Amino acid sequence: MLLNLLNIKILARRLHQPCQAAFLSWTFAVILAFTASAQSKQQGSATIVGAVHDGAGNPVAEASVRLQASGEAGAEDRKTDTTGAFVFSELRTGTYILSASKGEKRTNEVTVSLSKGSAIQRVELTLSDSPGPASNGSQRAEMEFSDTPNFSVAAVTDWTAAGGHGSDTSLRTSEALNRETLRLKPDTKALGTKEAGTEKALKSRLEQTPNAFDANEALGGFYIAQDRFSDAIAPLERAHALDRANARVEYNLALALTRSGDLKRAREIVDRQLSKTDQPGWHRLAGEINEKSGDPLTAVREFERAAKADPSEENFFAWGSELLQHRAIWQAKDVFASGVKAYPASARMLAALGAALFAAALYPEAARRLCEVSDLRPSDSEPYLLMGQVELVAPDSLPCIESRLQRFAKGQPTNALANYYYALAYWKEHGKRTDPSTIEYVEGYLNKAVEADQNCSGAFLQLGILQASRGNYALAADFYRRAIVADPESTEAHYRLGIAYDRLGDKQKAADEFSLHDRLEKQHAAAIDRERREVKQFVVQVGENSQKEAVPR
Repeated sequence: MLLNLLNIKILARRLHQPCQAAFLSWTFAVILAFTASAQSKQQGSATIVGAVHDGAGNPVAEASVRLQASGEAGAEDRKTDTTGAFVFSELRTGTYILSASKGEKRTNEVTVSLSKGSAIQRVELTLSDSPGPASNGSQRAEMEFSDTPNFSVAAVTDWTAAGGHGSDTSLRTSEALNRETLRLKPDTKALGTKEAGTEKALKSRLEQTPNAFDANEALGGFYIAQDRFSDAIAPLERAHALDRANARVEYNLALALTRSGDLKRAREIVDRQLSKTDQPGWHRLAGEINEKSGDPLTAVREFERAAKADPSEENFFAWGSELLQHRAIWQAKDVFASGVKAYPASARMLAALGAALFAAALYPEAARRLCEVSDLRPSDSEPYLLMGQVELVAPDSLPCIESRLQRFAKGQPTNALANYYYALAYWKEHGKRTDPSTIEYVEGYLNKAVEADQNCSGAFLQLGILQASRGNYALAADFYRRAIVADPESTEAHYRLGIAYDRLGDKQKAADEFSLHDRLEKQHAAAIDRERREVKQFVVQVGENSQKEAVPR
């Protein structure tokens, strides 16, 4: 073994071609890792091997490599050898942040997830003056993974609780956040289509020149930009008939057919194109068709192929969304983290990363990402609503959220949810204190919420809780009843109304409410179970020698 290591070092010094030197540094790192891997297997730990090179691909010796476990203060440091290689061995399972620097140059931070049974994770780091891929979509994004991915989706299985976190309430919120993320699917704007003008003007133009390619394409592109996919089909079909060699129109037609549910015709177009070309956009669309057809395993492989061939914002997002939808939480987190570093101005990428972090029970990190989204788009309601959901179920108050929700409430004073979420965030941040000034402040925003929307069930419920804390059960019961009128399915409102009736001495009404609460809870649980079982869960294989598991921990 020692002789082999020495020979590789000598060869690496003699070679001047960057690609060959980089290859040898990888080879050397892997050989070094074999010994560490044997020991790590015995101890149930893992190993990270890698190399540091400059922008031209040359290995960088004596670079400082830093590895820090997520959520921990301490870190391990290594120096690269003459081939640019480094090794971290005997690592516990978990999530780590890896980076390197030398002089004024440094690399991006890379997230590495080590799960049970993963023997070796390989990572390549590139030094630059200003790390972090540009947000310009014309530049290729640097993947956080090495050329060989450190995970692969091997199969699908029925839903399990694996990969979720402690309480069912948190899991339900995580699933809701995931659904919101899926609604942020890639932009539907037609590729390269001129869509300027109003619908009326575009239709008038088409009526005057019904056989004009430009007029048909323009109207079809307008409808796609408006998410009116069914309306887009007819003009795009006409444009395609007029110019069958136009790949842009054919793509937009396939997109319109896919989004309107005509998967058979969409697949015919996509399959025909993929038989002639290997463009990432067609693979991404094939992934969407396969997901809608009930074949998520083929879908995720198509999305992965598209992202690796063209790591665009849209491809990153499509791949990460598919992983998140099927509970490959840690892998989705890593993909979205890569996307955020490549496209830091992408609000939907930040929001998706926040959802994945929340699903992994990394609440402070999730909050930070969602706060970044709201800072990018301070006038948009969506990031604040996501933050409000996270704040409600997180075990502790989260940094940054309370101040952002205050901005939301002050910026949109007639928005019921803005006032509701800020009231609860403020109360949580202040330790649920019951002194008169705190209660009065919270109550003021809850009252603003119900004034803005009489269907804000949550605000009525919280007002009832405040009255109950004062011992005023009659008024509390009135608020609970109003919460139920706004949302008859609110199990907590029924339960608390039962308690209020019990305190008021009406045992029969209390029993009725408790019974209704129990019945609704069973119905909700059954419905959620059905929904979960409809979504297959990915079986992920991590590392070359890893065992298969539903969601790596």
